Amino acid sequence: MNKIKNTSFKKRSIDTKTAIQVKIVSSPAGLHPKNKHHGRYNFEHLVKALPELERVITNNPRGEHSIDFSNPLAVKLLNKALLCRYYDVKTWDIPEGYLCPPIPGRADYIHRVADLLRNESKGLKHHLVRVLDIGVGANCIYPIIGVVDYKWSVVASDIDPVSIHSAKEIVTNNLPLKGKIECRLQTDSKNFFQNIILPGEYYDITTCNPPFHKSLSDAQQGTDRKIKNLALNRQKRGKSANIVAEKTQPALNFGGQKAELWCTGGEAEFVKNMVLESREFADQVLWFSTLISKKENVRWMKKNLEKVNAIDVQILEMSQGQKVSRIVAWTFKTHQQRQQWLKLKS
Repeated sequence: MNKIKNTSFKKRSIDTKTAIQVKIVSSPAGLHPKNKHHGRYNFEHLVKALPELERVITNNPRGEHSIDFSNPLAVKLLNKALLCRYYDVKTWDIPEGYLCPPIPGRADYIHRVADLLRNESKGLKHHLVRVLDIGVGANCIYPIIGVVDYKWSVVASDIDPVSIHSAKEIVTNNLPLKGKIECRLQTDSKNFFQNIILPGEYYDITTCNPPFHKSLSDAQQGTDRKIKNLALNRQKRGKSANIVAEKTQPALNFGGQKAELWCTGGEAEFVKNMVLESREFADQVLWFSTLISKKENVRWMKKNLEKVNAIDVQILEMSQGQKVSRIVAWTFKTHQQRQQWLKLKS
């Protein structure tokens, strides 16, 4: 069961004394109960879904099937198999070098914001929910999970034309996604919602996975650390590994382009600008949300939410193994206004 703590932060507006209500929602460690990817991957089922996966399967020291997670091709094939097996997405690919994210963690984000909406309205009909995904990337993962698991309608945006083209190809070539996902190019890299949210459009929630790093060199250092950790982990499990050789690999398993991995100011600056712009679209969006990877950026974000007079904030904590991340969701509508909004979705 989720544990909820309530705290409040005073708004700075001189024309109101209302405090921002902040709920910290702590969940048990591990994946969301509705996540399809609990436990070890069933490679027997995955190979049946995608036979070519078999050529990159290895055995770990315990004799169990696995893949080399530092091998970009192996990770891509694993994702293709997961999408085919669990989401009926039979045609999926991304351009070389683009982000190939771990699907279980992406699915957790979707399930937790679905809970947020469901908790607001017990009779919510998910097929009536409309979502905006900021920075969809070439992989289109968030919209895929939202559409297949919840029948949501999704608008997906990105500043990279190649990513938008790739996402459109995925949607066009997979029947479960047709008519449910619309991909839009953001032509101004300084904007998040402007030019994407059109007059007369309304969204129940927005999602986003911000660029983590603040520069190319920062991203490269992060890549080196992860490659080294993968090699060390293999050594601990009894596999030989040449750490120096690993560091010379041209790409990490998940890949990633500039807009996917880094931006000026990093995650903190990205989410600050998103919060400031969200105020302009307070009437058209019920809940805004974003993933926050760095714990110290949550406090930074709260301060900016004070500045724009957000009314309610929820911090959804997620933990998978040693990795802890958070979803921060905020709204400019009162509880009563939200109930009126969602009454149309029940």
